[in-house]
Amino acid sequence: MPKVIPAEAAALDDLRARLRATRWPDMPEEAGWELGIDVACLRDLVAYWADGFDWRAQESALDQFPHVRRNGVHAIHARGVGPAPFPLVLCHGWPDSFWRYLKVIPLLTDPGGHGGDPADAFDVVVPDMPGYGYSARPAQPLNAIDVADLWAALMTDLGHRRFGAAGGDMGSHVARYLALDHPDRVTAVHRTDVGLPVFTGDPASLSREEREFLRHAAEWGAREGAYGMMHRTKPQTAAVGLNDSPAGLAAWIVEKMHAWSDPGYSFTRDDLLTNVTIYWLTGTIGSSIRMYHANAAIDPAQLQRRVEVPSGFTLFAGDVVRPPHAWLHRVANTVRINEVPRGGHFAPFEQPEAYARELRDFFRPYR
Repeated sequence: MPKVIPAEAAALDDLRARLRATRWPDMPEEAGWELGIDVACLRDLVAYWADGFDWRAQESALDQFPHVRRNGVHAIHARGVGPAPFPLVLCHGWPDSFWRYLKVIPLLTDPGGHGGDPADAFDVVVPDMPGYGYSARPAQPLNAIDVADLWAALMTDLGHRRFGAAGGDMGSHVARYLALDHPDRVTAVHRTDVGLPVFTGDPASLSREEREFLRHAAEWGAREGAYGMMHRTKPQTAAVGLNDSPAGLAAWIVEKMHAWSDPGYSFTRDDLLTNVTIYWLTGTIGSSIRMYHANAAIDPAQLQRRVEVPSGFTLFAGDVVRPPHAWLHRVANTVRINEVPRGGHFAPFEQPEAYARELRDFFRPYR
């Protein structure tokens, strides 16, 4: 069985040396997370990263999953345990990789072993987008439409003609384009968000809830969206520092994991550092954020297309921008909406049991 590419000992030694040599900024008293990363919390995390975190143990845990490589794409391809497993591709976003779905893979492939019905088993495919994780970095940035086409080809290569698609964050857009451009292949699509809304029509044609959604999304963008503007416009400027300083990389990623997760959920230090260390060892922070630049150049007409493939949405209460039901019916042939009281933007990792249950329930009629 193929394994995760093991980190060279010299790379881990270099990482620890850089962490120990971090030149820390000052911080206003009692600023906490208000101005971005809480530097005091980050210092504790970096100290643990340098002298306590066991990457080899994480590497060994990752190697327990069945990894495949096809045309430069790394993916987990986990076969289901049941009478007729249904193929499902899970689409991750930023700032993560296949890491986002690690907790739900066994719940989806072997529901019978986790209190569910074996008839709900999936053959699960979790690819790293090009320029993320262990997939190759593309010579030119790819957008979500390009990645959707790659995933359709990957599913063919893995022997799956018909399949379901699910995603969140940037993966929500990839899943959307899979449904839009490959409706003969995708039986149904599940998403946890629709991204920041785009609407060019008359606001008077919208419901009050939809207008409030647009207003709230714009406010969130003004308050929290500076990272995205940097990614879309000058990604290489940010990449220089983030690719050189592991503490800087952790600040950039961990601050978002803190801000976008459910306030009642806490990632463990090992959870955070496994995600960040994948970025560090693969050198993919620059290539990952360049995808924002590519997505920003997508023809606006593409953003107005309505998904006609049966669509389901699970809205987790702690997510950053939650659309009203009217908007979900506007943008897709929405056949199921469920609201879950716990979980945020990283729901598959924060609430794996609830997320797996949502996928089982939604895809059951479309297998």
